[in-house]
Amino acid sequence: MLQDLYPPIEPYETGRLRRDPPHDLYYELCGDPLGQPAVFLHGGPGAGASPDHRRFFDPAHYRVAVFDQRGAGRSTPLGELAANTTPHLIGDIEALREHLGIERWLVFGGSWGSTLALAYAEAHPERVTGLVLRGIFLCRRTEIDWFLYGMRWIYPETWRRFAEHLPEAERDDLLHSYYRRLIDPDPAVHMPAARAWSTYEGACSTLLPSPETVAAFGQDTMALGLARIEAHYFVHDIFMEDGALLASVGRLRGIPGVIVQGRYDVVCPIATADELHRAWPEAEYTVVPDAGHSAMEPGVRKALIATTERFKGVD
Repeated sequence: MLQDLYPPIEPYETGRLRRDPPHDLYYELCGDPLGQPAVFLHGGPGAGASPDHRRFFDPAHYRVAVFDQRGAGRSTPLGELAANTTPHLIGDIEALREHLGIERWLVFGGSWGSTLALAYAEAHPERVTGLVLRGIFLCRRTEIDWFLYGMRWIYPETWRRFAEHLPEAERDDLLHSYYRRLIDPDPAVHMPAARAWSTYEGACSTLLPSPETVAAFGQDTMALGLARIEAHYFVHDIFMEDGALLASVGRLRGIPGVIVQGRYDVVCPIATADELHRAWPEAEYTVVPDAGHSAMEPGVRKALIATTERFKGVD
C-alpha cells in the first residue's frame, strides 16, 4: 500500500472560467488527459489550492481538476465577497464539469472541502461517482462557535493571541468584530486581522507543532482569502439552513463514500464525523489514531492515498 503522496507533478493544462461578474476562476488539469475524472475541493472557505493537492491521485490513472474557489488563491478578485455563497460554489463545480466535458467524477474534499463536496453531491448526486471526505465540517452554528471559542480549551495560548488582536470590549463577539476589520478596504486594517485569524487556524491544524503550516497560513494570499471568506460564510451561516447537510444525507444513498478523520482534530472535532457516519452508515469510516486536522498528517495522507487507489475504476 502506498504510504505517501505521489511525486510532484505540473498541470498539463491551466485555464480560467468566467463566472458571475466579477469572478474569474483559475483551474488546472493534472495526470492522464484520458484518465478517470476527479475534482479536488480545497478548504477554508477561501484557502485556495496548492501543488501538493495534485499529489493525492495517481497521475497515471486519474484526470484531476483542481481549482481555486471564488475569491481564493489564483481566482480573482482575491477575497471578493460579492456573489460568493455556497449555492454559487455548487454552480461553479457544475460549470467546470460541463466546461471540461466530464459526465461524472470522483469528488475529493477536506475540511470546508468536505462541506462543499457534500453540498454538491446532495444537489447533483447523478454527477458523483464517489466521495472522499476528510476532516468533516458541517458548518453548523455549534461547530462555528467551537472554532471561535471552544478551541481555547486545547490551545489556550493560541486562542489568546487570536482574541487579543481585538480590543477587550469586542472579544465577546469575535466573529463580527473580526468581520468588520476583514471587510475594511484599508490593507492596514484588514491584513493584520487576516493574519491573526489565519495563523490561529493554522496553529491548531496539526497534532504536533508545525511552524511550516503556520507560516503558510500567514502568507498574504492565503491569509486574506481564508480569513475574509471564512468570516463571510460564518456570518451568513454558510448560506444554508443549520443542519441542512445532515438532513439531506439520504440523497447520498448509492454513492460510494469514505470518511477519513483524525482522532485529535481540534479544528473539526471527530464528533461531527461520527454524526455524519451514523447518518450515512454505508460510507466507510477511517479514524486515524495519531492525527489532527491537516491533510498532510502522515496517517491522514496514507489513508487518503489508499482511498484514491481503491476508487480506481469506480464509475
